[in-house]
Amino acid sequence: MSSLIQAPYDATVKLMMASLERNLLPDAVIRRLTRLLLSGRLRSCFKSTSQQQLQHLLEFVHSLKEMPIAVKTEDAKSQHYELPTSFFNLVLGKNFKYSCCYFRDKSSTLEDAEEAMLQIYCEKSQLQDGHTVLDVGCGWGSLTLYIAQKYSKCKIKGICNSVTQKAHIEEQCSKLGLQNVEIIVADISTFEMEGSYDRIFSIEMFEHMKNYKDLLKKISKWMNADGFLFVHHFCHKTYAYHFEDVNEDDWITRYFFSGGTMPSSDLLLYFQDDVSVVDHWLVNGKHYAQTSEEWLKRMDKNIKAIQPLMETTYGEDSAVKWTVYWRTFFISVAELFGYNDGEEWMVTHYLFKRK
Repeated sequence: MSSLIQAPYDATVKLMMASLERNLLPDAVIRRLTRLLLSGRLRSCFKSTSQQQLQHLLEFVHSLKEMPIAVKTEDAKSQHYELPTSFFNLVLGKNFKYSCCYFRDKSSTLEDAEEAMLQIYCEKSQLQDGHTVLDVGCGWGSLTLYIAQKYSKCKIKGICNSVTQKAHIEEQCSKLGLQNVEIIVADISTFEMEGSYDRIFSIEMFEHMKNYKDLLKKISKWMNADGFLFVHHFCHKTYAYHFEDVNEDDWITRYFFSGGTMPSSDLLLYFQDDVSVVDHWLVNGKHYAQTSEEWLKRMDKNIKAIQPLMETTYGEDSAVKWTVYWRTFFISVAELFGYNDGEEWMVTHYLFKRK
């Protein structure tokens, strides 16, 4: 019976996707469809008893421990960083923070919200000037560059997975006259090095990982005896699941998040073999929703400058499709984290110490 239901559903989704790719779906329709998919996700994750819900989570935890640290790393890398730096310069704030920001009030700009979240990281991690810092999965260097400027006695090493990101960070260091930053390009799942640090940060990298046991064991070896690890990742308040490309409506996974994981807010509490939790916080999802809405506004504002970038990157025949995909990605992120007033999908912060 399920196959009889699935077939017409897939046909409808295919039709919708064809309309989307031709830029024929209004934003209001895209948002409505996204909310319908999110409600379906919640129904599929719900278990009828609390014991069944816990058992499902424990089975998920166990399965992660049997997996590699990460999968499909090259896919995830190309999906987000295939576009040149100039695209992100037109969409992100001045700090190039490609992750959740924090809007303290309604008057906050995207730049204000970037700075606010970066400040929160430093405060919650108890960072002090003069600490040695490792930024694992540093992206475009928003936190690395923030710390390098605000804490001039700190020495920061950033690990990113893109040569274009490294080039951007090093260019900014040159412009700002910063000499306390070192950037290396590496796949964290296979990377090994010597050294220990007072503070280690990981901002929205754990969502691209699987085996948190092995990952945290690796990171713990880089922590000083009295050092801290600060982790920021997005999550669902209760459910943990894989991003899987199974049905026609799994296009976010297919084009933007291959190999990804949606952790639950408490998932890392089950991986304390080599680190121990010191503190744990939640950030309402509305902050991420607003972040993505701001990215969308900037994309729309700069669409004339973005169009040739899409043509160069994806080809003239696919430029319209990929422009729509990126807009829809930002819309989907906004709807995901804005769902149920930000109380379903959100961001969690952890502070760990080494065992």
